[in-house]
Amino acid sequence: MTDAFDSEIYGGLFAPSPLAALFSDANHVRTMLIVEAALARVQAKLGIIPSEAGAEISRAIESIEIDIAALRDGTTSAGLPIPALVAQIRAAVGGEAAEYVHWGATSQDIMDTALTLVLRVTSAEMIESLLKLSGQLATMAETHRGTIMLARTRSQQAAPTSFGLKAAGWRAPLVRHTRRMAEMRQRLCVIQFGGAAGTLAPLGDRGVEVMEGLLQELGLNVPPLPWHTQRDNLGEFAGWLATLTGALGKIGQDVALLAQTEVAEVRESADPTRGGSSTLPQKSNPILSEALITLARYTAGNVATFYQSGVQEHERGGPGWALEWLVLPKLVIAASTALTHAVTLIENLQIDQARMTANMAAANGLFLAEAASFALSEHLPRTEAQALVKTACQQTMADGGHLMDILAELTDAPVDWTALKDPARYIGVADTLIDRALAES
Repeated sequence: MTDAFDSEIYGGLFAPSPLAALFSDANHVRTMLIVEAALARVQAKLGIIPSEAGAEISRAIESIEIDIAALRDGTTSAGLPIPALVAQIRAAVGGEAAEYVHWGATSQDIMDTALTLVLRVTSAEMIESLLKLSGQLATMAETHRGTIMLARTRSQQAAPTSFGLKAAGWRAPLVRHTRRMAEMRQRLCVIQFGGAAGTLAPLGDRGVEVMEGLLQELGLNVPPLPWHTQRDNLGEFAGWLATLTGALGKIGQDVALLAQTEVAEVRESADPTRGGSSTLPQKSNPILSEALITLARYTAGNVATFYQSGVQEHERGGPGWALEWLVLPKLVIAASTALTHAVTLIENLQIDQARMTANMAAANGLFLAEAASFALSEHLPRTEAQALVKTACQQTMADGGHLMDILAELTDAPVDWTALKDPARYIGVADTLIDRALAES
């Protein structure tokens, strides 16, 4: 195995998304042919090439069968596939029309535009998945407004919160990511057309007409000028993939921690066969959560490699561009796979409210220390109140008993210690925050 994404064994874990097929050799060739055919049609309409030639080129491309082995050899020789691809198209067209294939274009024009066709589909599909996941989490947040649980800060029990607020917190960055992508698509899905040096000189003064004609044919946006060595839009997209996967990895990390045997407040699935161990029958490993964490770390590391491609030479570069071919598809597949796993995880997540209550009960009120401190501060100086509660916490940990009962013995301050035992009374404006988060759509 050289690549888990392409592995028949590991592919189901790391590349189950249908978006993986968009980066196959077959689709790469298909989209490049689409661009070549569109170029011929546009130039024929504008009278830049004979109309008959445009029609013949378009017809030939519709039925052509590309020799992949020859394309591989040509790529090895030329450093990219377009010269060999154009040669095969010209052979299929034949006659005088063959001379007008790839008229005025350069290899990068075809390959970059083909990539943006793929990214248009990719971004739309990812938006759909984000909307689905955001909807699932909105329902979860609404359903579990009143599901009180321990909040943990720096991995320690902190204060009460609600599982609904946690779900709303998982959802919030996904809403922002959806907005970012909707706005980013205008810059991402753009035509590349500049010719060999980015001036479109072979087309005289009609280069921009061809560029705008490709808009009509391909449905992509038109940039102000060719972007052969301006890779910031792709860099922005790569960063989006990494930060999105990081947000999904955060969900996975939380679920994995909450599913630990000693915590057991959630479970990935009701299916007892999920996450089984080869030797420990009692285990139910958090498989999807772990995959989300792994993919988040993978994209975080590889986006740094992708950013190296931003260093380009003059009007057209080589090494940086080729680096994109190595890294960008894997970033997309990793992020898309993480989305697929996250949807499945949230759809099947089992939430054990009774266990959440039991874990709070086992804490003997220590997670309500802040509530006790503020209640006492109404009757004592703040520093004295904090010191008294700290003393009570130490006694609780040493001797057992409930924190509020110990405080009632340590002070005659007129505090309703019985009421303070209820964690639901100390979740602040959690409901309001959930409302505010769910209003973001």
